[in-house]
Order: sequence, then structure tokens, then C-alpha cells
Amino acid sequence: LMAVRGENNVKFTVTSIAAPLETPSKQCGFSWWTILCVMTGSTVGISLGLLCCIYVATLHENDLWFSNIKEVEREISFRTECGLYYSYYKQMLKAPSIQQGLYELIHDNTTESKRTINILQRMNIYQEVFLSILYRILPIQTYLEPIYFYIYTVFALQTVYVIALFITSWLLSDSWLAGALSGVWYILNRVDTTRVEFTISLRENWSIPFFALQVAAITCYLRPQLKPIHQRVVLWLVFVSTFCFCLTWQFNQFVLLVQALIIFTLDCLDFLTTEQVVSLYLMQVLSLLLVWLLQFCNSMILGSLVLSFIVSALFIKHFQTGLKTGGFVIRVGKLALHTLLVLTLTFTINYSAKKILQLKSDEHIFKFIKAKFGFGATRDFDASLYLCEEAFGLLPLDTFERLAGTVLLYPYLCTLSVLFILLLLVALSNLSTNGSGQASREKEDRTFKMRPDVAYNLLHTVFFGLLAFSTMRMKYLWTGHMCPFAAFGVCGKEVWSLYLRVLHCNTKTMMRLIRYSVPIVILAFLYYKFWPRLMEEISELREFYDPDTVELMEWIRLKTPKRAVFAGSMQLLAGIKLCTGRVLTNHPHYEDQALRERTRQVYQIYARQSAEEVHKVLCSVGADYIVLEDSICYERRHSRGCRLRDLLDLANGHIMDGPGENEPDLILATHPRFCEAIKTDMTPYSTLFTRVFKNKTFHVYKLKKLKKKNKAENGP
Repeated sequence: LMAVRGENNVKFTVTSIAAPLETPSKQCGFSWWTILCVMTGSTVGISLGLLCCIYVATLHENDLWFSNIKEVEREISFRTECGLYYSYYKQMLKAPSIQQGLYELIHDNTTESKRTINILQRMNIYQEVFLSILYRILPIQTYLEPIYFYIYTVFALQTVYVIALFITSWLLSDSWLAGALSGVWYILNRVDTTRVEFTISLRENWSIPFFALQVAAITCYLRPQLKPIHQRVVLWLVFVSTFCFCLTWQFNQFVLLVQALIIFTLDCLDFLTTEQVVSLYLMQVLSLLLVWLLQFCNSMILGSLVLSFIVSALFIKHFQTGLKTGGFVIRVGKLALHTLLVLTLTFTINYSAKKILQLKSDEHIFKFIKAKFGFGATRDFDASLYLCEEAFGLLPLDTFERLAGTVLLYPYLCTLSVLFILLLLVALSNLSTNGSGQASREKEDRTFKMRPDVAYNLLHTVFFGLLAFSTMRMKYLWTGHMCPFAAFGVCGKEVWSLYLRVLHCNTKTMMRLIRYSVPIVILAFLYYKFWPRLMEEISELREFYDPDTVELMEWIRLKTPKRAVFAGSMQLLAGIKLCTGRVLTNHPHYEDQALRERTRQVYQIYARQSAEEVHKVLCSVGADYIVLEDSICYERRHSRGCRLRDLLDLANGHIMDGPGENEPDLILATHPRFCEAIKTDMTPYSTLFTRVFKNKTFHVYKLKKLKKKNKAENGP
């Protein structure tokens, strides 16, 4: 923590919001007390981080009895895309050498049949590569299995996450009690702050802890009167954390775009200096470009909106001089023109970049956004896949009930409302001030002020809160930050000084009493209410049980050729690659236009298509086997219009199954549903496919190549 200048006669009025933070030595009077406070706070922060790590690891073990189940069952527990990512860690460990493992990833021909792709370019799996190398070189193979090394690393990142939240709230409030409250709130709201215990390999579980570190570093960087040497050190931390965040998640560009918009807003409203704005922009750009190089010049990064936006913002800012001069009306007009120019140039650069690079990898995301807000075709298969998933819907209202139950929501809303009103007042005051030297001196003496680090965190929670409201999956970027922000409101001087001023009891003694007593009371209440629940939760024992999937994986591993190609649902195929190492036709990593088209073609096994057409499609992608799932063919989880078979019918222009309305241009399909009809074993299905495996959940069919028939038809 960085000590800054304090005043002897501090008055806790609105102006204290911009007053320099008092150092612990100033508050307590002794330097040894400062050291004791820092050491105590650091110990509490690390302890809370380790507690969170142990907590989620225990939940994971108790939910699956992970230590007692077979290896294939452990691997099956990596559901959907988690299994795909973990398979590359397993592949690297099985390689004869590190060099050979890297070569196989760069020239991969098992993830997509009949194609050789660069996995390091396509996917964000450097964390799996790094861990596999680390496991090879460390002397831990004799007592720690590879799978445990992997999951313990992910759980350990939760320690980093909690410590980052702890530091952020400590920096904002100048009290480690805020950090303690932040960490406790994060743990108690686990359902809404993380899903790491059951989706271990998801990219967000790797990246969000680094994002939290970046926010803590930015908060420190924006603190008032930070010395130049400290600014450079902290700026380096911003770069490192931003780089790690970008390297580990393919959605980095969209998160950084929101953050760039926050910086742009603070710049326009005169909360940040030009040096701060340019430095933060450059850290984002350098991080993205370094990731671009490591991902073998991945065009998706160069064609990202955030790069186009930052280039536009810096370019317009450089040439549009006098932006912060003039009266209120003139400045508002200049800002409106500035914003319009930046947005226009952003979309122009982005459109041109995508045309030049022929970039279509992120098309599905923009289709989803347009369809979500009613600007695009709702029959698009890719967009509909996202629209029909609950995770990409609006934030459920029961989220707020849970957040209120842990006493997080109430101080959060109080802090948010008070500071947002203050932000508007300060912004109006800033815009009313001319950029001259005299005006700058007046700015120092004005009634309404706000520290730049507080302003950043306020807009951070607002912007990412709006993102969470629109898309539930993105709530984990918001709910985690809610904890330090609410803790800042409880333990910081800013909000309490306003309340005490209204009550006419704004004294140093009263301020100190409230700042320390209120968080202690809240922590005591949370301990009393939730500690028994936590003990009960970690004492619940369950066991992994999925015999049908285990039977399928064992059959594939023992009864099919090692180079056999399997077609089926994206989620199941990821598990097949992990458990058996067989070749896939498609997989869940959807950031590739050709793969999305191939997935739509393979999914015709659940549509109303003829046996000949399905066989032709499967042969074109090199499939040897297809795996049909009853849970998809007879799906009931989604409502009509969102079942996978409905999405395929709509994309093919066919009327959907079951009672309900259909759009007038849809027609009746001329063929039965393939996944149902093939089970009759009648011609032509029996001519083209042979059933080779069956259980209660899965049906596996082998494709007949019909070489003799093709030769006869093509003969003279």
C-alpha cells in the first residue's frame, strides 16, 4: 500500500472524497503500528484466499468423490468444452518430449477430421501447455497425479482472485477490514461469483483472477499523488495481469472493450490525466499484440473492436485539440462530436480490417448480439444456439435475492447510488470549468470532488453490471467486483462522511468508530448465520455416477481403431477426444466459421433429412461412426422452438414438432427425423449404417462406405 500526504485538520465533508488518503502511521501515530496493520491485513488476505481454495476443492471432492472414482470417470466429469481443453494437457504429457508435444499441437489432425489446424493459434490453451511442461520438470510425478496437479492449480487461482479483491477494497478504503469483508462476501456468494468447482477447465476460471489483479493494479495506479517510480512499477503490473488475462480467454477482446469504454468515459469527463489514459490504453494494446504474436498472428485479435476503438480514440484525441476548453455548452458539444468521430472511425477501421483479413471467426457473436436485441434474423442456427441457452439470457431475478441474503446487495446499492450521484455532480463541475491554469486552481478548491481510483471502480461496476444484466454468463465479471466495491462503501470514509454530514455528527471520533465497528458487526453476523451452513455444505457427500457414458467410452477405447473418426454433438465429442483420443468431426470451440458450418451439417443427424443426404454429409467430413443421444433426439429440457431439433427444422425451413404456431413460410419435411428413423433398421438406413453399440442413452452406428456400389454406378 502506498502512503500519500494527509492533512492535520481533515473535515469529513463532500470534499473529503478527493482528499489524500491518510497513512496508517498518521492515523495510529506510530510506524510500528503501520507495519503491524500491513502484516495483519496481509495475513488475513492470504488466509481468506487459501480458505476459498480449500473450500472449492472440498466441494469438488465431496460432490464427485473424485479421489475414489476411476480415471475415465474423472475425465468424463470434465463436461463439454472443459474436456476439450483438458485433453490438450493430457496430450502434452503423453508426448515423447516437450518439443514433440508442441509440434503435435501446432500440426493437429485429430481435433477436426480431414484438417490440420494449429491449436495454439485457434484456442487459448497456453495455460495447459505451461502446466504440462511444469509437471514434467518438477519432481512431483511420484506423489501427485497429473489430473490433481491441474485441478489444484485452477483452485489455487481462486486464492489469487480473493487476494486481488482484498487488495482492491483495501486500496479504496485504506482499511484491511474492507478486504476481509470483501473476501468473506466472495466466498459466501460462491453460487453467483464463481462456478469453478464444477467447470474447472473453463477459460474464465483461468482468466478472471488475472482480470481482478489488473483491476487492483489500475486502482493503485490511479491513486492520487503516486510517485513516478511507483507509477511505472504499478503500470508494469497492469501490463502483466492484462497479458495473462488476454492469453487465457478468447473473450478477452470484448471484456477489454468494456474497460476501454470506461477509460474513454473517464477521459471525456475529465477524471483522468492524458498520461493515465494513454498509458492504460497502451497496456491493453501491447497485451493484445503480444497475445497475437503468441497465437501465431491470430486474425481475430487484429480484427477486434477493442483495437479499432483504442486506435480511433488515440488518433482523434491527438488531432482534436482544445477538447477540454470553453464553457459548459461548448465542451458538451465538443465531447459529442469527439464521441461521434471516435465511434465512426472505430467501425470504419474494424470493417476495413475484417475485409482485408477476411475475418469471419467472430461473426456468430455479433449475430447473437443483433438477434438478442431484435436486430437480426432469429432463424440463424448459430445465433439461436446462444439465444436458447439460459446462460446467455437475462440475469435472473433470484440472483438479487441470494445477494441480499448475504447482506451484500444493500451496502452495494447504497454505495452505488450515492457515488453515482456524486459522479454526475463532479462531471458537471468538470465540464463547467475551462481548461486554463486559473480554472485548474479553481478545480482544486471546488466543493465536489472524486478520486480517480474511486471513479474508475464506480464505472467498472456500472458497465459490467449492465453487461451482466444483459447476459447471465458474464455476471461473474460483475459479482466478484461487487464484493470490494460494497466493502469500500462500508469501510471507506467517502460514503460515511456524507451520511454523518447530513446527521450533523461528522467528527473524527464518530467516523473512526463507524468505519471499524460496522464491518466488524457485519462480519460477526455473517459468521453467526453462515458458518453452520458452510460446515453442513462441505459435509454433504455425493458420488459421480454416469454408467452409460462410462460404458460408451470404454467401448470406443477397446473396440474401435485409434484413428477412427466420430461424429455427434459438440459436448459429447469433447469427452470422446479426452477419454479415448479418437478423431472428431466437430467440437465445442466455436470461434471458427468453417467449424460452425461443419457442426450445422453434422447436426443434420437430428433433423428431418434422408438417410442418403446424412450419409453423404458424414462421408464428406470423414466420419466413421456417429453417436446419437436420446437426450437430444427426444429433448424436453428446452421449450418448443429452442430444442436442437427445432433449431435445425427452422434453419432448414421445416415445420417444428408438436403443437404450437409455425411461421407461414415453413413447410412440412418430406423425410422422417433421422435420429428416430435410423432405429427402425429399415432400408435405406440398414444399407448405409450398421448399429455397433447401444445402451439406455447412446446409439452408435458405423457408416458403410459402399465402395463397390459407387464403382458400379461410375462404371462404363
